[in-house]
Amino acid sequence: MSIKFKDRDNNDVLLKFKEENDFADATHVLTIPIYTNKLLFTQHKKRGIEFPGGKVEVNETSQEAAIRELHEETGATVKEMHYIAQYHVARSDLPSFNKDVYVVLVDFIEEKEDYLETTGPVLFATIEEIPDTDKSFLLKDDAILSCVDRMMNLGYY
Repeated sequence: MSIKFKDRDNNDVLLKFKEENDFADATHVLTIPIYTNKLLFTQHKKRGIEFPGGKVEVNETSQEAAIRELHEETGATVKEMHYIAQYHVARSDLPSFNKDVYVVLVDFIEEKEDYLETTGPVLFATIEEIPDTDKSFLLKDDAILSCVDRMMNLGYY
């Protein structure tokens, strides 16, 4: 199933829902982590509260990047990971990119000295609980919100 959107910068976004055995090959990753029956977010120092994610590094798989980014930004360790979607953002002014989306069941969260570009983990039961002024623009993005809906429809949360 594919869904087309325009993002806040008027870029074309094509979201494709995936099955777990589909090949994940994007250059960016997003995790939708669940811990103690709550959604696990990170507090980005500039953008606000958002789901953990980032770029796939050289010689790293998409899944490895998702695990690394989740730990770097929240201290979380993965118990289970499920590939649910990939979306393509076609940008006219910057390079276009693909992003793989994973639902992650978190085993535990380690307290860390440094969370890099974030201030660490934040837990909420729903996105709606997060004050609008604290939300990253990414939590208002149709592709990401559709992935959250898919996660719920698949019964992960």
